[in-house]
Amino acid sequence: MPADTTKPHSARFWNYFVGGEDHYEVDRQVGDEIKKIFPGLADVAVTSRHFLGRAVRHLAGEVGIRQFLDVGTGLPTAGNTHQVAQRVAPDARIAYVDNDPVVLGHASALLTSTPEGVTAFLDADLYYPEAVLEAAGATLDLSRPVALMILNTLGHVTDHDQACDLVRRLLAGLPSGSHLVISDSTATSEGMIAASEAYNASGAVPYHVRSIGEIAAYFDGLDLVDPGIVQVPEWRPDTQGPTDPATAAVDAYCGVGRKL
Repeated sequence: MPADTTKPHSARFWNYFVGGEDHYEVDRQVGDEIKKIFPGLADVAVTSRHFLGRAVRHLAGEVGIRQFLDVGTGLPTAGNTHQVAQRVAPDARIAYVDNDPVVLGHASALLTSTPEGVTAFLDADLYYPEAVLEAAGATLDLSRPVALMILNTLGHVTDHDQACDLVRRLLAGLPSGSHLVISDSTATSEGMIAASEAYNASGAVPYHVRSIGEIAAYFDGLDLVDPGIVQVPEWRPDTQGPTDPATAAVDAYCGVGRKL
């Protein structure tokens, strides 16, 4: 399916903010307009990407996870889940999930792997969690712990209760010792709320920023990994990866939780 270049697209828009190359003029125009409204959104994009790297390094390294299910992966850029995981554990297996035609068109850029590991891309829909798990079972051993990654994706689900239900249903198909990794933009400043409203008015698929409590609700019943639910730059900052922008506050929160 040819890309629609008349409307901004969330994956291309986010790719522009994290310094990727897969975007069009309409995405850049909306991005630049939103930067004028809320310059901090660029920091949200960059720090959220860095959080992905830290979380994957922790899970593949200290925890010993060897399987990653990345739902709503978006467009490839530097520091994708498989790249980070397989640098730590060359035998890591990664299943990316998306059903967006724009993302699927770029999937071949993700389909690289170490000889010891596996990287697969699945055309599946977050709104059908059981089908996602069934598809993932062709790549991952779902009887062994899996890291479920849902980064900057759940905001596309309009109803928060439904978003929580989708997360619960995905986790239900994973064994004890699996981990949930989530980050999302939050309604924690007037600037972020205004940026969200401008983006939603642009014709793109809407994205709903949520409260910190709503982000925390995704982890109900899980054992939160220290330091808990925090702004993305504050989750186990280290010197192994890129340095986050120096900012006093970022309107994005994250967490990692272990299934008991």
